[in-house]
Amino acid sequence: MRILIMGGTRFIGVALTELLVEQGHEVTLFNRGNKPSPIKEVREIHGDRKDANQLKDKLASEHFDAIFDNNGRELSDTQPLVEIFKDQLQHFVYVSSAGVYQKSDQMPHYETDAIDPKSRHKGKHDTEKYLNEMGMPWTSVRPVYIYGAGNYNDLEAWFFDRIVRDRALPIPDHGEYITQLGHVQDLARAMASILGNQNAIGQVYNISGERYITFNGIARACAKAIGKSPDQLNLVHYNPKNFDFGKRKAFPLRAQHFFADIHKAKADLNWLPQYDLISGLKDSFEKDYLAKDRQNADIDFSIDDQIIKG
Repeated sequence: MRILIMGGTRFIGVALTELLVEQGHEVTLFNRGNKPSPIKEVREIHGDRKDANQLKDKLASEHFDAIFDNNGRELSDTQPLVEIFKDQLQHFVYVSSAGVYQKSDQMPHYETDAIDPKSRHKGKHDTEKYLNEMGMPWTSVRPVYIYGAGNYNDLEAWFFDRIVRDRALPIPDHGEYITQLGHVQDLARAMASILGNQNAIGQVYNISGERYITFNGIARACAKAIGKSPDQLNLVHYNPKNFDFGKRKAFPLRAQHFFADIHKAKADLNWLPQYDLISGLKDSFEKDYLAKDRQNADIDFSIDDQIIKG
């Protein structure tokens, strides 16, 4: 297939680009050109997707069989793409987020669960509704928390930073909130499996790891992954309401139960996550954390110190 990837030079886009090229697809990336392509031979078109006129100027004469929209956050980001390509695509794959779900007493989240109208990801659900209304052959994926090499969000790295330095890990409340992590390579494989799959058209899929885990459990899993004893960790639990962090982020995960059922994706896409959490964290630590020499970086632990001092 001739495939356009919106983005393609960061995290999900890198994993997806490498996989699609390996599978023999003809891949083009659309991005600002600020970061190098993960594969030199892959064609790139440089532009700002936030500028609808520029997007149309750059892409109006192009022809693709499928589009992966990895970085559209608002409907206005994606609408110009649909207007250009709606009559020629075999598939439009949109990366949404499990963050669209409304907080619930009943877990895990299913794809049919209520949407939070105040979610910061509401624009992604608006885009899903628009794609459906346009009658396009579309599919949306809703990852929970994504980890793995190339992660530009401090998720696993937040834990690694403290464990490698033998620092305390400040974890909100009791540390027993249940959440879910999915490896970026598993997400890329799920997305690639959507292509040519008629069962996936018009569907939404939760994508993440198979098992759920507590915040305390993530800390212990990170320790195991990097060869340290989880029994030696100093987990400091605190009440976030007792502190004023301003706009600074004290912890990389939302302090609530947050996990989703992935059985629908496994059934429809003939997909299974390949990474268990320990092997995935080890892969991230070795290929990303150590490779970037982050263990020697100057990390700001001022919020930690504020919490620990009470």
